[in-house]
Amino acid sequence: MKIKFYSIFFFLLSSLAVFAGNPDRQGQAGAPELLLNPWARSAGLHSMSTSSVVGVEAMRINIAGLSRIKSLEIGVSNCRLYQGAGLNFNSFGLGFKMGKSGALGVEFASLDFGNIPVTTVNQPGGTGGYFSPSFFQLGLGYSLTYANKISVGALVRFVSEGIQDVSASGIAIDAGVQYVSGPKDNFRLGIALRNIGSPMEFGGEGLTYRRENPDPAGGVTYELSYDARGASFELPSMLNMGVSYDFYVGEENFIRGLANFTSNAFSKDQAGLGIEFSFRNLVVLRGAYKKDLGSTDIDTRSIYDTGFSAGMSVQVPISRGGANNLGLDYAYRATSVYKGTHNFTLRFSF
Repeated sequence: MKIKFYSIFFFLLSSLAVFAGNPDRQGQAGAPELLLNPWARSAGLHSMSTSSVVGVEAMRINIAGLSRIKSLEIGVSNCRLYQGAGLNFNSFGLGFKMGKSGALGVEFASLDFGNIPVTTVNQPGGTGGYFSPSFFQLGLGYSLTYANKISVGALVRFVSEGIQDVSASGIAIDAGVQYVSGPKDNFRLGIALRNIGSPMEFGGEGLTYRRENPDPAGGVTYELSYDARGASFELPSMLNMGVSYDFYVGEENFIRGLANFTSNAFSKDQAGLGIEFSFRNLVVLRGAYKKDLGSTDIDTRSIYDTGFSAGMSVQVPISRGGANNLGLDYAYRATSVYKGTHNFTLRFSF
C-alpha cells in the first residue's frame, strides 16, 4: 500500500509542471464559481486546509478527507460573497460511510445573483422586468481510508451556467490524497488536483439573430435565422499541496500550524500560512494569511480572496458520549474591495 501511496504522491507532484501559475492566461478560464468555497471551517483558513480537511467540506477542498467522518455528516452553508454586492453562494452536503473505510458524498451548490433589472438598447433604464442567472453545481465523490493513515478520493462535478435562453454545462473532476502520521496523528500531508474537465461553451436561442436574405430569389425578401457560435473556455484547474502539524497542550487541546501552496493554471500561484486552536474539540479558533506570488501594489485591488481570514467553530454534543454533534461555523475573509466575505455553516455529525 505504501508503494501505491508514493506512486500517487509523485504523480500529483509531477503535475506541477502542467499547472504552473501563468499570469498571462489570467481571465481566460471560465466557471469561476468552482473556486468559491461556501464552507466556513475551511474558509476561515482561506481554503488552505488541504492536509487536514474532513467531512462534507472535503468535497470542496480535498475529496480524500471525506472518508474520515464517523458515520454520517450533513452540512448546510451560506456564503455572503463580497458583502454589499448582493451575491450569495449556498451549499448542501451529505456524506455517509460505506463499510469501515469508505465514504460516499453528495454536494449541491448554487450561486444566487439576486434580481437583475432587464435593460434594452431602447430602454437602458430598464423595462420593469427582472432576471436571475442560474449557476449550480452537483458533485458526487468517493473516498477510501487505509489503516487510518492514507486516504484517497475522487469526485465528479456537473457544472451548469445559464439565463433564460443561453446556457453552458460541463464536467469537472477532482482527485486527492491525504497522509496522516505521528502518535496522535500530528503530522498531515495533503495533495488535491481540482477542476480538471471538459471545456464549456455557451449556446441557445439567445445567440441567434435574424437578418434579411442577402440574395432574395425573384425579388422576394425574407429573413433567415443565424447562429452565433460562442467561444469555448477552460475550467479553472489548480493543484493544492498542504502540510500541517498539531502541537498538543494536554490530552485534548492542540494548536495546529499549516502551510499551503496553490498552483493555478490560469492565474498567479498562491501560498499561505494558517493556525488553529482547538479546546477540547468544543471550540476552535482559526486564522490565516494567503498571498498571490508575484503580485504588486498596482494589481492588488483585483485580488479578492487573498490577505487575512479568520473564523471559529462551536461543536455541541447532542447525545451522551458525544457520538452525535451539532456544529456551528463562521468565517470572515477580508477583501480588497467591498466589505469582506462571510461564511456560515450548520453541521450535524452522527
